Amino acid sequence: MSLPNSLTVARIILTPVFLAMLFSESSFWKQISLVVFIVAALTDYYDGYVARKYGYITRWGKFLDPLADKILSSAALFSFVALNLVDGWMVWIIVVRDFLITGLRSYAEYKDQPIVTSRPAQAKTLGEFVVLYYILILYIASNVPMIKYEYGTLLESLMDSRVLFGMMLLVTLSSVGTAAMYLFEYRKFIQEIYLATIGSRETK
Repeated sequence: MSLPNSLTVARIILTPVFLAMLFSESSFWKQISLVVFIVAALTDYYDGYVARKYGYITRWGKFLDPLADKILSSAALFSFVALNLVDGWMVWIIVVRDFLITGLRSYAEYKDQPIVTSRPAQAKTLGEFVVLYYILILYIASNVPMIKYEYGTLLESLMDSRVLFGMMLLVTLSSVGTAAMYLFEYRKFIQEIYLATIGSRETK
């Protein structure tokens, strides 16, 4: 297995490790979970960098890399739902959108007609990760006794349910908007997938 693909697999493996530490009763392990999440996220940068620099770009890597990204981000989002920090319906919309577009991208790569990431989609991804880090860092900080003692009031204000709802709502709306743009612009791929699915059923 090439180094870029190994880094991608490592990102997937680190996801349950991150979750186990995040849900630990120990504030120490919660802090380590943030380190694990950051390391996992950094592998996304390095696997792409190595693949481009040394020519390790493969179809398998093109499929697995974005999938690993979505697994990591989705795990973080659903953990926030489990911790009663955000509403589940918004997370479901974001996650379904992400996997839907990832599937569409994979099909486009298979057809040798890669989808170019639009600027609105880039902004959506950036916004999603800003919100992820915002919630994750503040949640962990609020579970560290010394930090909570010194900055408890500030943390409560920053973690107010209305603040988190507003941030997540923006990400949700941008997810829906960019999904609609992709689905309309690349509707021919959806038609091809639909026809291929119908055809395979008829041959059975």
